[in-house]
Amino acid sequence: MEASKHRDIFWAWIWIAGFTLFRLWYSGRFLLVADETNYWQWGRYLDWGYYDQAPLIGWAIRLSTELLGRTEMAVRLPSVLAIGVASAYLVLIASRWMGSRVALSTAILTQSILEFNVGGILATPDGLQAAAWAGAAYHVARAYEDDTWRQWIGAGVWFGVGMLSKFTMVVFLPGAFMYGMLSRIHRTRLSGIKPYVGVAMGLLMFLPVIIWNAQHHWDSVRHVAFIGGANEGFALHIKFIGDFIASQAALVSPVVFILAVWAWIRVLRGDFPKGEWIYLYLLWTSLPMIAGFVLLSFHTRVYGNWPGAGYLTVSVLTAAYFGGQDGRAGIKRIERRLWNWGIGIAFAMTAVVLIHAVYPILPIPVEIDRAAAEIDGWDLLGKEVGTLAHQMPDPSHTFIFGLDYQMASELAFYTPGQPRTVSINRWERPNVYDFWWKDDDIRGWNAIGVTYDAQSHLSRLKQIFERVDPPESLPIYRKKTDRSPVKTFYIYKCYGFKGGLRWIPSDASDIRAVSAASP
Repeated sequence: MEASKHRDIFWAWIWIAGFTLFRLWYSGRFLLVADETNYWQWGRYLDWGYYDQAPLIGWAIRLSTELLGRTEMAVRLPSVLAIGVASAYLVLIASRWMGSRVALSTAILTQSILEFNVGGILATPDGLQAAAWAGAAYHVARAYEDDTWRQWIGAGVWFGVGMLSKFTMVVFLPGAFMYGMLSRIHRTRLSGIKPYVGVAMGLLMFLPVIIWNAQHHWDSVRHVAFIGGANEGFALHIKFIGDFIASQAALVSPVVFILAVWAWIRVLRGDFPKGEWIYLYLLWTSLPMIAGFVLLSFHTRVYGNWPGAGYLTVSVLTAAYFGGQDGRAGIKRIERRLWNWGIGIAFAMTAVVLIHAVYPILPIPVEIDRAAAEIDGWDLLGKEVGTLAHQMPDPSHTFIFGLDYQMASELAFYTPGQPRTVSINRWERPNVYDFWWKDDDIRGWNAIGVTYDAQSHLSRLKQIFERVDPPESLPIYRKKTDRSPVKTFYIYKCYGFKGGLRWIPSDASDIRAVSAASP
């Protein structure tokens, strides 16, 4: 029996290490998507805060690219390592409180889920938050059990890392606190000073971000409020809930999603081994995150990845109920079958998505192939824009731009020499580029710009340049055999910039209208 337990733990670590190495290799196999190049840009303009998110992803990318060069793999390295750390902490939770079989099942489950694999490859805040959420979950559980300074401080540090990664980390705190308040055996832990010192440690780490926001008209807060529906009149409806549930089922796979919900239900009805508090703890550190966004989806559209951290600790619950219980009450045959099917479908969905991103294998019409639209052609565009920029009358006074941060950031990474590009936000929305450029920095300069539209954008550009040539088109094809392009870039030569970078709100009541970057 002891040998079997050691074998399960051994294979759990091998499983995590193997998939981490795979994601590291895979991370260099395809071009960066727009959000990744945006966060890479953050690393070129280091600050305590940015317009739309917490700053840690920019800092982490800056460090990795300084060490390894400005490559796709280096940009994505922080996310690869972070999901490896998150997976390791989940295995530690399972092995310590639920047994070696659950630890192995947890390792298998977490590496199968599409959302965790995407978060462990793409350079976004999700991966860093995952490491922090799992780390905080482990150390808070240890702190409730042992009540040592080491564990409470460790939990606080991970909470701080999470807050520096993504603002939704704040949801972890009330969930972990409510577990303690409702726990008969651990409630007394909250009567001492240690938990609050841990929280203070995390908040102290986050304090510079708060100060930055206070100095910049709370731009990050207003942006988060806007995307959370604060600019909309209060109303409850069901038009978004279906899309939200579908997105969750797609990101974790339909059967795993059902098993996770089933695991929560079993905990709520008290169906767990007597005295094993970890089940309730895992519920309180997962369900509030998902439930909160379910409620929000009755008001506004919620993106599928927003509640992703909540699936970390519920994956341990799911593995405990359906993946193996180390001698506890046996698993029913239907539960075992659902588990096997869930794991198989999750791996299949993940494999198909990852393969299609590099080698298009799905019979998807080019006009709805989101992966190809977001990934393909940036290197070709960068080369073309770089060539045209050097052909301009005064290349040293020629800037490169897009009409949104996505285009500007892709151009920054893939144009030879990786120039510091500009986002002209006048007609779209405010973003971080408003902090980096002022009209006077480039007034009178010529420019090369790229958009997806040939007519309306031409008329817009004529408002802010003395002269604009008709655009040249650059169609991007997913495969050589495709008859239609997956997208077409339009490249403009512009002369004599007159000013007009800043976003002009169409509605003065827009919550984003007061900008810290305003002159």
